[in-house]
Amino acid sequence: MARPRTIPDEVLLDAALAVMARQGPAGLTFAAVAAVTGLATATLVQRFGSKPALLQAALLRAWDQLDARTAAADAAAPPTVAGAVELLVALSVDYAEDAYAEGLLLLREDLRDPALRVRGERWGEALAEALGRRLADARGPRPDLGWLMASQWQGALLWWGFAPRQPAGAAARDALRAWCAAIGRPLAE
Repeated sequence: MARPRTIPDEVLLDAALAVMARQGPAGLTFAAVAAVTGLATATLVQRFGSKPALLQAALLRAWDQLDARTAAADAAAPPTVAGAVELLVALSVDYAEDAYAEGLLLLREDLRDPALRVRGERWGEALAEALGRRLADARGPRPDLGWLMASQWQGALLWWGFAPRQPAGAAARDALRAWCAAIGRPLAE
C-alpha cells in the first residue's frame, strides 16, 4: 500500500514556480525543489517522472492561477471602458526589474510546449472576451477591440521592462488610458 502524500502536488508545483522565479527555468531541478520542500529528490522524481514533466506541470499550475486571477478581476471590474482598464491593471504584477525578465523566460517555455500554448491561447480568448464586453458598442461586444487592448497592455509591460520608472501597474494604467483616448473611447461613461 502506498504511503499517503504529506505534501500536495500544488504545494510542490508552487515551490517549483518559486525556484523558476528566482533562477529561471534552467534552475528548475528536482534537487532545488527538494531543498525547498524537504522531500527527497527520489520522491519528486517518482511523482513527476522527469524534469520536462515537472516544468510542464508547474507551468500548467501557473496558467490555472492566472485563469483564477483573470476570472476574479473580470468579476470585480465594472462593465465599462474604465472597467477594462481596471481589469488589466489588476492583472499587472508590480514586478521587480529582474523578476520581469525571468517571467519572459517562463513565457519562452510556454511557447515551446504545445499544451502550454493551448492554455495561453484559451486565456487570451477569455481575456479578449472579457475586455470586449467592456468595449461594446451599438453592434454589441467587441472582442476584436479586446484583443487590441490586451496587445497594448502586453506591449506596455514589455516597454516598461526596458525603462521601469514607475510600478508596472501604473505604467500599464497610463498606457491603457492613452490607448482608450487614441481610439476615442472615453473612460468616463
